[in-house]
Amino acid sequence: MMKQIFYSILLLAAFSTKAVAQDASIFPKGEISNTDNHTGTVWLTELNKPDSVFNFSLAQATFAPGAKLDWHIHPAGQYLLITEGTGYYQEKGKAGQIIRKGDVITCLPGVAHWHGAAPNSSFTYVAATPTTKGKTIWLQRVTDEEYKSVK
Repeated sequence: MMKQIFYSILLLAAFSTKAVAQDASIFPKGEISNTDNHTGTVWLTELNKPDSVFNFSLAQATFAPGAKLDWHIHPAGQYLLITEGTGYYQEKGKAGQIIRKGDVITCLPGVAHWHGAAPNSSFTYVAATPTTKGKTIWLQRVTDEEYKSVK
């Protein structure tokens, strides 16, 4: 009898309790960027600096809805590991694409591109950037037409 009551309670709990998924960021949101290479609010967290053993940096960037980086080039390329939200990615001369949590984007060396949050979503990624060929080269702002053309 006791066993039946126990299983009944478990069954009732299973149907009456809502499970809440933990979807919090692994790393702190960081500091608001005050550089002049983006529009909107962007938070940055430097996760590591390159050193004599590993010549790449890791950083987390979090974008408020609609925030975006200017066009830019990574001389040695970059990987973006999308960890939260929905964003946009576009290479010069190509159509923009929608990117989401779980996507991995390869920014090829020397290719001009931009990325940022979709209009109604925040957006976070971890960037792995080799530093062997120099720092990011910043170009012009992304126009409203370029931003709105991503579908």
